[in-house]
Amino acid sequence: MPFTEAKEHAPGRLHAIFADPYTAFDNLAAERQLHLRVALQALVYQPMANDRLALRVIHGWENGGFEPVDLAHRDHRIASLADLDRVRDGYRQALERAAPLPQDDGTLLARPLAEAIAAAEARGQALDEATRTIPARWPAFDGGLILYTFFKVYHRLTYGEDDSYRSIQCETAEGSREIHEFHLEEGEFAVVCPTDKASGNSVLTLHVSQLEPVLMLLENCRDSLVGVSRGTLPIR
Repeated sequence: MPFTEAKEHAPGRLHAIFADPYTAFDNLAAERQLHLRVALQALVYQPMANDRLALRVIHGWENGGFEPVDLAHRDHRIASLADLDRVRDGYRQALERAAPLPQDDGTLLARPLAEAIAAAEARGQALDEATRTIPARWPAFDGGLILYTFFKVYHRLTYGEDDSYRSIQCETAEGSREIHEFHLEEGEFAVVCPTDKASGNSVLTLHVSQLEPVLMLLENCRDSLVGVSRGTLPIR
């Protein structure tokens, strides 16, 4: 199994800021709000200020369903919180009208999964139905572990998670990436960003239901960062 594709609970950039990121965002953590502001400055505001942030809105899974083909998404370029506000309004209006939600042509899981399975079979690897259809079995073939890792991220963002924070490192087609996953009382989201040795955009990923609370969280934290130099962290 190619376990080098992804590693959960791997140290990331927040480990260079906090002694223990896994407890920094707990509801009972001392100075929790400061920790949130520092983390969002590093993961969201900095790439946004540098025009290196995209927003990925996922939807389609409901009532416990998790078929890869049902997971839809739409990517948006976000250069400011005003952009995020406009995106939020667009989805809210679509939901109010019961209109189809915005959706990109590409798929996050279904097509990459089919391609990985086809490649494995072309190399002579026999895959039974369980390996093809049960996500926990996907690491049996090349590319399957990274797909399973993102599957779990999207599943937790859709259906919730008890842990307030999770750090993951993975190797994607775009290069090495860190996944910083947050499940907070203020909102649930993940930021996929390049590692220190890689380049590329960061992607703020969330379920459509989290657009409103995450926007509110970002606005509140932005207002608390008044006086902090742009592109710098409030504390180290």
